[in-house]
Order: sequence, then C-alpha cells, then structure tokens
Amino acid sequence: MPVHQVHLADPDPSWPEAFAVERTALAAVLPARVAGIEHVGSTAIPGLAAKPIIDIAVLVGAWEDAPGCISPIVGLGYACLGEAGIPGRLFFRKPTATPLPGQSYGGVARTHHIHLFTLDHAQYARQVQFRDRLRADPRAVAAYEALKRSLAALHPDDVEAYAEAKSAFILGVIR
Repeated sequence: MPVHQVHLADPDPSWPEAFAVERTALAAVLPARVAGIEHVGSTAIPGLAAKPIIDIAVLVGAWEDAPGCISPIVGLGYACLGEAGIPGRLFFRKPTATPLPGQSYGGVARTHHIHLFTLDHAQYARQVQFRDRLRADPRAVAAYEALKRSLAALHPDDVEAYAEAKSAFILGVIR
C-alpha cells in the first residue's frame, strides 16, 4: 500500500491540549513583546478532520520584533524555514522521529507548525477569520470536511494541489 502524503485524521479531542502545552512552552521562552499565541488551522476547529499537525500563530506588534523570537523557538526544537513563500511570515516546523500518518511530507516528519506574523498581517487575519467562522457554523464544518476528504482522495500524494484546491472554499467562507 503506498504511503499517502495527504492523510486526514478523524477529529481528535487532544488537539486543543497539544496546542495548550506548546503555547505554555512558547510563552515561557518568547520575549515579553510577543502580542499573542493562537491555535489556527484545522486542528483548532472542533469536530473537523485534519492533518494531525498543530498550527500555531505567534504574533508580534512589529516585524522588527520577529528576529528576537527565532532563537527561543528554535531552542524548543523547531527548525526555522524563513518566510517559506509568504512574505512577512516566519515559518517553523517541529520535527518528530515517530510521526503519525499525515505528519510526514517530503521526507520530513513534523508535529507542529509555527507561523510568526505581525498582528496586521493579511494571512493571519484570514486564518483567524476562517477559524472563527467555522467554529460558529457546524454546516460549514461539515461542508469543509467533505471537501477535504474528497480532495485528499483526489490528490493523495500532492499536498500543494490539495491545499490549492481548498482555496476557493476558504475564501468563500471568509467573504
């Protein structure tokens, strides 16, 4: 049986706790000027199937504050990948030697992603709007999960195509 790059785990009630543990660790090492640490992405939406990777937004008031966050985050076991295709964001991933299905991509296994943004970054605003709208609308959650499952079946080995195919739905929910 081939190893699929896109694997959706059933909703897991432990995801919020996994975020809370990581938030506590981050808060203990990050500079006081960090404006917030939020759970974003599909694991932040109760009842939604997701790739089992905890997405975290770390927020700073000014981009000049971002470099002071790199070493503390790296010290918690994360790898910094720079902007990774999104200008004005620093992206980190936390590797694991024991990945669950859905935690490996391109030969790299990871359990958490951190997206470091300024409070006014448009991508952060979109993530929070989408998360909050789905948290408030069970019908949207059901529709999004059905779409995600069909796209995972359509693009089992192409995470980028899977993600791109979800874009129209996400934009529609935000609007």
